[in-house]
Amino acid sequence: MIDAAQADAALALDPAWSAALRARWTALAELAVFGELRTQRLGALPRLRRKVLDLGERSRAVLAGRAWIPQPRERLKNALASALALREALAQVEAGIAELDGGADLDRLRAAFAALAQAVAALEPRMNAWAALLARRSQEDDNLPPSGAAAP
Repeated sequence: MIDAAQADAALALDPAWSAALRARWTALAELAVFGELRTQRLGALPRLRRKVLDLGERSRAVLAGRAWIPQPRERLKNALASALALREALAQVEAGIAELDGGADLDRLRAAFAALAQAVAALEPRMNAWAALLARRSQEDDNLPPSGAAAP
């Protein structure tokens, strides 16, 4: 069984990393909205902007506190799901950036995206730790005697 203190310790994010993630997303969003970007594909820039906004929402979900979730296991599941959604949103933004073909700020946008992607990649070991805690809990559950059966 995962106790609350163990889950809280696993879920604690480095404040410096959290601040860097926010700053890097903000820089990306500013360039996506106000940067001089061009594309031949009709509607590609508004789609990119929506994807960047979704990426911000996914980032916020990863950074959000989970104390309101009563069960430690559910806190871990929520954090892992949020992190996976962030990774997926990052891939969507990358695809949107690939549709761009010019503009004075394109290189800056790509650099801002690379910096954000690097920050998200730093979350990977934490995600693995959350998954390991959940897997251990599942193994412990598998080793319990069936309901109503006497323990050996």
